[in-house]
Amino acid sequence: TCAQHTHTYTHTPHNQNAHTHKHTHTRTCSLSDGLACGLIIGLPPVIKFGSKELQKRIVPQCLSGEKRICLAITEPQAGSDVANVQCRAVKSPCGKYYTVTGTKKWITNGCQSDYFSCAVRTGKKGLKGVSLLLIERGEGVTTKKIPTGYSSCAGTSLVIFENVRVPVANLLGPENGGFKCIMHNFNHERWYISVVCCSCARRSLEEAVKWCEQRRAFGGRLMKQPVIRARLAELIAQLEASQAFLEHVTYQMQNLNYEDQNRILGGPIGLLKMQAAKMNQFVQDECVQLMGGRGLTQNGMGQVVWRYRSASQFNGILGGSNEVLSDFAVRMLDRAYPRTSKL
Repeated sequence: TCAQHTHTYTHTPHNQNAHTHKHTHTRTCSLSDGLACGLIIGLPPVIKFGSKELQKRIVPQCLSGEKRICLAITEPQAGSDVANVQCRAVKSPCGKYYTVTGTKKWITNGCQSDYFSCAVRTGKKGLKGVSLLLIERGEGVTTKKIPTGYSSCAGTSLVIFENVRVPVANLLGPENGGFKCIMHNFNHERWYISVVCCSCARRSLEEAVKWCEQRRAFGGRLMKQPVIRARLAELIAQLEASQAFLEHVTYQMQNLNYEDQNRILGGPIGLLKMQAAKMNQFVQDECVQLMGGRGLTQNGMGQVVWRYRSASQFNGILGGSNEVLSDFAVRMLDRAYPRTSKL
């Protein structure tokens, strides 16, 4: 069942559920990405689609922290457009290995990773020529750190594959059937980003309320100003609406099987992630406004709000941009809509 919550805005205790609150309130969301993102989005394809032998070798190493793993989908030419992946894997004449050549960009955890769950092109153009392949760091694999306004903790990187030999046994799912595997993994990634958005928004709102309670201006506490209370009410309402949407989707993820999740939840999870990302960015902007100059300061009383706000726009891009996800969700609606239904 979904986690039950007691929400206040000066303290937020939770009956934590492993699925609903995998992301707790950290000082920066990039820290959680640096520590756990590989396990959350890079390792599941191995667990779900890798062979038993591959799972037995890779999973214990990653869970113990001995090795690191990341998800490598995005390329300079292919972001949300996964079907346009150019990184190519050519099977050898003997059929025992692939030779991988190509580039991945903006890969979270890429700098420190030993394994890359990588989207590659093994067939023709489009969705039906994409495969998912586990590539191990070694000869021909180069990673370069990409400086971002997010944080260096996330290890965002450029990954270059130059004639890298990868055993066919490292294939995750069927050859040329990787797109469905990637989409299934995207459901969990987008859900995770939604959790991050709600958590970050709640943390900043908590800080803003504390500030409004203690800050004195115009002869009294800021909280005594009707315009401040109205603004806080709007922020709380938007956050709780996104939280309810998140828990609704979480319940379905816990109770639907793999096939039904793929068939039913792709669109709703896309809308959830879009809504949560927009909500978080709005809440962060407004919390900075409430805290004034302190909300623009990297240290002191406004540092938490400044940190979350500086990273808030990333959530509307990572895991599929807001525009792509909204279009995807409506296309799923149109596909399922009965053509006989009329006004």
